[in-house]
Amino acid sequence: MILIVDCGSQKIRFIEEAIEELDDHKTIKLLDFTKEGIEQYRGIIFSGAPLLITEINMANYLEKFQWIKEVDTPILGICFGHQLLGMLYGAYPSKMREDRDWQEIEQLEDDLLLDKLPSVFSMMEDHCESISIPQHFTLLGTSDACVNEVMRHDSKAIYGVQFHPEVSGNNGMILFQNFYQICLEKELKR
Repeated sequence: MILIVDCGSQKIRFIEEAIEELDDHKTIKLLDFTKEGIEQYRGIIFSGAPLLITEINMANYLEKFQWIKEVDTPILGICFGHQLLGMLYGAYPSKMREDRDWQEIEQLEDDLLLDKLPSVFSMMEDHCESISIPQHFTLLGTSDACVNEVMRHDSKAIYGVQFHPEVSGNNGMILFQNFYQICLEKELKR
């Protein structure tokens, strides 16, 4: 079962529909989340949110999700989820030009998350902020609009994507399938 953490995104139903094709899921609201029973999930997906990380105090969110550094469950952060994961590991937020259109993402590193995607692939964006690359993370993909489009933790199955795979058609579904495969492989090693 995959846990989807709804951070307030209007696109949450598209994440749920994509995951329904792969596995059972449970969706919970961000503020209702507790780490109790986290080990029962194959993976965790953090959605986007209608929040601006440069305009709110992120301290409460960062404190609430410190446990992410301690678990071994694969995690995928989308947009705000990506930014939250990065800031937990010391990334800096910044404002950028608003991007609410398709972007071409260039793969910089081979990784299971990007398997079966071309070296340059298109994904839908919906943001006006970005984060730097945090310590202990590798930059996997970039675009002309945003440097940190895709990142991976160096020793854990923690991934962040600035774009929205849930509204990016076939390429987005490939990314979700790849994340699910990462979850299954991790489960076999437990």
